[in-house]
Amino acid sequence: MKIIKQELQFEESLKQRLEFICEFSNVTPKFINGSIRKIENTNLSYIEPHRVVIKDTTFLVFNYSNDVYISNLSKKIKLTELEDYLKLL
Repeated sequence: MKIIKQELQFEESLKQRLEFICEFSNVTPKFINGSIRKIENTNLSYIEPHRVVIKDTTFLVFNYSNDVYISNLSKKIKLTELEDYLKLL
């Protein structure tokens, strides 16, 4: 079994929104691109979300989504609520 990894690029408008929120909150984000992992000769694939590390907390985001996941995919908030969440960190 061979796994093929293909890196995804951040959607530019999403990255700009995140940078703006972080700038307004006086924090510095670290952006890590997500990827698509496919198993060769099958139709199975997994989309690894983009990661944004802020104050030692990892946030997961997907292109074209307004949700931000905190640490894992079980807890999510709206992108508009991220600034308030960062103030609590």
